[in-house]
Amino acid sequence: MSTTPRPVVAIVDAFSTARHLAPLFHAAGYDCLHVQSLADPPALFAASFQAGDFRDTIVHAGDVTATVAAIRPHSPVALLAGAESGVEMADTLSEALGLRTNGTRLSSARRDKFRMIETVKAAGLPAADQILASDLDTLLGWYGDTDRLVVLKPLRGALNDGVHFCGTAAEVRSAFDTLTGRRSALGQGNDGVVAQEYLVGAEYYVNTVSMDGRHYVCDLWRTHHLRVNGVRDLLGGSQLMIRDGHEQEQLVGYVGRVLDALGVANGPAHTEVKLTPDGPRLIETGARVCGAELPLLTRAALGSSQLEWTVTAYTDPETFDANWQHHYETPRHAVCVNMIAPTGGKLIGYPRMDEIEALESYHGRLTRVDPGQELAQTVNDMTYPVLVHLMHEVEGVMMRDYMTARYLDGEGFYDVA
Repeated sequence: MSTTPRPVVAIVDAFSTARHLAPLFHAAGYDCLHVQSLADPPALFAASFQAGDFRDTIVHAGDVTATVAAIRPHSPVALLAGAESGVEMADTLSEALGLRTNGTRLSSARRDKFRMIETVKAAGLPAADQILASDLDTLLGWYGDTDRLVVLKPLRGALNDGVHFCGTAAEVRSAFDTLTGRRSALGQGNDGVVAQEYLVGAEYYVNTVSMDGRHYVCDLWRTHHLRVNGVRDLLGGSQLMIRDGHEQEQLVGYVGRVLDALGVANGPAHTEVKLTPDGPRLIETGARVCGAELPLLTRAALGSSQLEWTVTAYTDPETFDANWQHHYETPRHAVCVNMIAPTGGKLIGYPRMDEIEALESYHGRLTRVDPGQELAQTVNDMTYPVLVHLMHEVEGVMMRDYMTARYLDGEGFYDVA
C-alpha cells in the first residue's frame, strides 16, 4: 500500500528560536528541509541546530544556481528564513523557486541597517538621522563640534554585537576604530559603520507574521534597560504588553507601514521601535522570528506565538486570512529577566538560583552558561548567562518577582573562580 509523501517546507538557517519551527511543521503534516546559508555558521547558532528535525541539510557553497538545483528534487511548498543570517538567502531561493516570497528587490534593505532606515524614510515615515561612513573624516564631519549622544553599529550586525553609544568625538573615533576591520557576530566583514542619532524613549518589540501583505500582530513587548558594565542601554528585561491601548496602536500602526516599506509581505518579522516624544521611530526590523526563545514564553502566556502563526501562514492560509485582524488576549502576564553577570571567569555555580526558582511566578529559565564553563561579563545579547521567564495571571505578582530577581542579580548571584 503506497502512502502519499508529505509536503516539504524548507527553512534557511533554522538556528536559535527558529529551531522550534520544524516540530510545528511536522505536527501540521509537513516534512522539513534545512538549507544552511553559511558553510561555517557561528558557534552560538550551530549549537542550537536540531539535525534530527530535518530530512536533509543542503549547504550553500556560494552558487545560488547549484543550491536551487539541490533543493528542487525535494519540491518544497514553502521556503522561509529561520535566523537573521538566512534572510537574504531565503529571499533569493523562494523567488527562484516561485514560492511565496518577500522577493529580492528590497532584500538588502531588510539586512543592511543603513539602507533599512533610508528605505523607511523614502516611504515617508519618520526615522533617525544617520550616516554611513567608511572613513573617519566623513563620520566626524557628520558628528560635528558639539558633544551629543549617537549610536554606532556594524552595517550588517546581529545580536547587538558591536553597538556603541558615543557622547564625544573621541568616543566616536574609538568606536569607529573598533568596528572597522572586525568581523560581525555572523562572521561577515564590516564594510561600513552606521552612525545614528540617539533616540530618546522607551524601546518596544513588535512581533508579526505576514501573509500576502496582511500583518498579524502576535505579541508586543516593552523592554527595560540598565546602565551597567560600561554599557549605556543594556537590556535587562522584556515585559509582555496587553494588545490594546494608546501606545500599542501607535506602535502597531507605525510598524505596519515599516513592514510595507521594507517589502515584508510574507513570514515573521521582529521589529524594534523607540517610542519617542515625537512618536515611534524604527531601530531595526529582522525578517525572521524573534530570538532569545521569547516566543516560547509568549506561547505559555497567550496560548500561541509567532511560531504557530508562522506555520499557519505557510500551511493554512485560509485560517490565517480569517483571523489576522483579531487582537490577542492576555490571560497571563509574562516577563523575561535577563540576568547580567558583573564579571567574568570560570563559573562554579549560581548560589542563589534556588531563590529565583522559588518565586511565585517562576515559569522556567534558559541557561546559557553552566557551572564549569567560562562566564563572560554581560555586555550584549551574546553574553547573558541566564534568561529567567516569569508568568502569572496577576500582573502585580509577576512584577514583584521581577523586581526581586533584579535585586538578587549581581555579585552574590555568581560564584566565579
